[in-house]
This record gives sequence, structure tokens and C-alpha cells, in this order.
Amino acid sequence: MLGYVQIFKPDLKVREYEIYMGYYCGVCKYIGSEYGQLPRMALSYDAAFLALLLASVDETPDAPTQEHCIVHHIKNKTIIRNKAIEYAGDVMLILAWYKMLDDAHDEGKTSAKAAVKLLKRLHRKLQQKYPALCDGIEINLAVLNGLEENKCASLDEAAESFSKIMEVIFREGAKSLYPNSQNLHDIFARTGYHMGKWIYLIDAADDIEENIESGAYNPLLYRFDYKGNLSGSGELADETPQQFRDRIHENLDFNLYHYLAVLSEQTGSLDIKKNQGIIDNVIYFGMNRKTEEIINKNKTEDNNTINDEGESDESI
Repeated sequence: MLGYVQIFKPDLKVREYEIYMGYYCGVCKYIGSEYGQLPRMALSYDAAFLALLLASVDETPDAPTQEHCIVHHIKNKTIIRNKAIEYAGDVMLILAWYKMLDDAHDEGKTSAKAAVKLLKRLHRKLQQKYPALCDGIEINLAVLNGLEENKCASLDEAAESFSKIMEVIFREGAKSLYPNSQNLHDIFARTGYHMGKWIYLIDAADDIEENIESGAYNPLLYRFDYKGNLSGSGELADETPQQFRDRIHENLDFNLYHYLAVLSEQTGSLDIKKNQGIIDNVIYFGMNRKTEEIINKNKTEDNNTINDEGESDESI
């Protein structure tokens, strides 16, 4: 996951925000206690939502505590612990491992190569713990990498592999927490799949200018036949990045909001026992605002995600 699944803080109640941050900090605390301090760098707000949604169908009440934080040491932080939080932490580390492998292979980053060596034993442990999860991610990543290398012009085909990764993450989480409920496994799998569709497209839309500059693969540039220069060939461009954005605006708008509508249908079919307000806030406000922000990128400075309300980014 790529950091797009966040709350819209102004519309959350104070207690809801405390619970949300309790999940976020709970993931951080779990990673630190289980795997050491360095792996905590993999933390993102996506992990908090994954844990919140997986835990939402469990009747067991959250039990927040106030604990010391090694990073934010002046004031104690709200911490929540449960099995969903542990699973979300493990998922973040698995995804971080594959991201570092990709960086080390494609870009030859020295830091990524060092991290791969350092965390190899950790990943082996996680493979043994979640063999189906790791296999599913690895298989679909290989398909996705092949499509990107071949400059796939089919947006649906490129998004499918990433959506399958999200599907397996949510399905295996449900199987781990609720082993005897096939219905929950299927609902969570569909939820992850449709969330993956949205994440893949929103990331592509967000990276248009960066990918044009670097020449990196972006499915939108091939699907809608970008008529400018990729990675600066020196020739006169027929189309600027902003003109390209304007041209595909209607298509992006339709597809992104369609994916969110289907996602809301899936989460609406869950029998949610707790934290309904936070989950609704993420889907109906946070992800909608992020969609609006990126669709209209370079046209507005009104970015109202969690860090735009005076909050420091709590990622480590």
C-alpha cells in the first residue's frame, strides 16, 4: 500500500482520532517489540486502516493504554493491541521487503541492497508465518513487473495484478483472524481487491509529472497516448503534462469514484461491531478528498489530508 488511505481529521470526533492513532501507534509498537527499531520505518497510515477494518467485525472492545514512545518521548501515546494490529504490522514489513528488492534490482540503490541483507532473516521468518500471503504477493508482483517492463497499455490489466495483491492481503488477514468464517474471507477479499483498483489508479494519477520526467512506466501515459516527451528527448513536446491531465480528467474522475463506490458497497456488507465512524471517515471523506486532490493536482493548493491540519507526520 502506498500511503493514500488516510482519515480526514476535521470530520472525526476527538475519541475517534485517539482510537485511530492508537491503532497506528499500536502497529509501530508491535513492529518495534517484535522485530527491532529499524523495521519501524516501514510504517504507514495504511496499516492503521487495515488493522481497523479487520478488527471491526470482532466484538472484543478496544482497550487503549497510555505508553511511552521512544520517538515522541515528551508525552505518552495512546496504544491499542490486538491480532489485527499484529497482522497489519507483518504485512507492512512484507511489502517493504519486496519494495527494497525492487529498488535494489531496478535502481541499484546501495541503501536498498544493505536493507535487503539486513532484513533477509526477518523476511524468512515472515514467509514461514504467512506462506500463502507471501506466495500470493510474489506471484502477482512478478506479473505486474512483467506488464510494466512491456509498457502495458491496458489500464485494467496493469491494475489487476496489484488488485490481486490487495485481495490476498485482506483475505489472508481474515483467514488468520476468523478461520471459520468463509463469508468474511470472501467479503474482505473483495474489499481488498476493489481498494487495490483505486490505489493503483490514484498512484498513477499522482505520479504523472514525475514519471514523464524520469521515463518510468505509468499506465495512464500509454493507455491515453501521452503526446509529449518521456524523459526529455529534447524534441518539442506536442502536449504538456497539464494538458494531458486535463484531457484524461473525465476518465480519471469516473473510474476513481466508481472504485470508491464499489468499495463502500463491500465494506457496507460487513457486520461492523466497532469503529464504524472511523472506517466511514476514511472511505467517504479521506479517500474522496485524496481523489479530489490528485484529480485536480496543480490546480489547487487545498490539500486536506491528515498532515494538513497541523499534525506532524508520525511515520518514523
